[in-house]
Amino acid sequence: MEKRIDVGEHVKKQPILRSVMDQKSVLWLNPDYKAKPDFPVHDLNTQIIIDAQNRFKNFLPLLRVLFPEIEGDLQSPLSEIPQMKKELEKKYSVNIGDPLLLKRDDQLPVAGSIKARGGFHEVFAFAEHLALTHGLLNSNQENYMQLLSDKAKQLFRQYTIAVGSTGNLGLSIGMIGTALGFQVAVHMSADAKEWKKNLLRQHGVKVVEHASDYTLAVEAARKESEADKQSYFVDDENSQLLFAGYAAAANELKTQLDEKGIEIHSGQPLFVYLPCGVGGGPGGITFGLKSVFGADVHCFFAEPTSSPAMLVGLATKLHNHVSVQVFGLDNKTEADGLAVGTPSAFVGTIMEELLSGIYTITDEELFRLLYSLSTSENIFLEPSALAGMKGPVMTSSASKGPGTNQAVHVVWATGGSLVPGEIRENFLQRGAGLVDR
Repeated sequence: MEKRIDVGEHVKKQPILRSVMDQKSVLWLNPDYKAKPDFPVHDLNTQIIIDAQNRFKNFLPLLRVLFPEIEGDLQSPLSEIPQMKKELEKKYSVNIGDPLLLKRDDQLPVAGSIKARGGFHEVFAFAEHLALTHGLLNSNQENYMQLLSDKAKQLFRQYTIAVGSTGNLGLSIGMIGTALGFQVAVHMSADAKEWKKNLLRQHGVKVVEHASDYTLAVEAARKESEADKQSYFVDDENSQLLFAGYAAAANELKTQLDEKGIEIHSGQPLFVYLPCGVGGGPGGITFGLKSVFGADVHCFFAEPTSSPAMLVGLATKLHNHVSVQVFGLDNKTEADGLAVGTPSAFVGTIMEELLSGIYTITDEELFRLLYSLSTSENIFLEPSALAGMKGPVMTSSASKGPGTNQAVHVVWATGGSLVPGEIRENFLQRGAGLVDR
């Protein structure tokens, strides 16, 4: 719930908020950033990462049975994108430095987005809890294949997993939840894409459509779940289990950098750019990366100019007590996964000292970058996943930002592999300036 807010007073303290209100692309550098944070952070310990990694390991054999397309681990590639780097340098007249890497969470199996990390992990944890409670597993048992037994399916079908989503989290929860035998109800906000709703229905998920934005869709899902004792609510705004699933990606990235012979140190820091909606995904990854790399990593969130919820929350220190609408913004963007008006207080408070900064980007730039990435590297991402692509430009152009000449830049590609062909073509035409929408 929002407090009575004096917008003028906040603009006076943080003049950058005037540019935010004017929907200009800005880079906000966090004045409270600590290069070497102390763990635990707000009582959140790195043990959650170890627990998540172990849970993923336990469930992997089961996943391979449910989804034969999973051949290795539940991981995504790390790819160098030299041609896109040249495009960015030419278009924005900057020197980004080498290398520019793309973390391909759009290639994560099954769900095709970063939400497979958090969403799968929380469903795994709930299934594990039920199995332990009902004697299908014991605390020392490593054979999780029993969760595919008839007894397990009879147990799971008695429960409904509910979640509010702009799209991709709902897809990840829906796909893994129904595969395990749960009933799943996904409350979709007005900005959710129709093709994502249709895909969920094809997997037997109950889709509840709302004419409101993400925040109200989540609240509706929460209320409906609370009224049903057999319902489990996945709280995208406050879930430590989602957060932990995302945080586990940090060690994956560290291993991939090591395999490429890329060493991260004070003379060659790591800069990571993360599209941000309510904050859980990018927040979890930032928490994980800071625990692995400490002072040698700088994480930046990327938000649409019309939906800079985390920027507003952190800049004012009001977190979930403020919305973008208070600052005259409409929270309407084609980047559906980022269409969030009120940030997570849980994530925001943890990011107060971990996050290096936040920048904003217009929808028009998202589509131009989408087109450029497709033509230069033959890689397609959905619009929201392109938010991170301007990160190296923003930090390299900043007159008072941390130095980037020797940095290793990683853009986190959060989704896009499941986008239907005709919609892909429309996005590409829009990026090329051939169509308006």
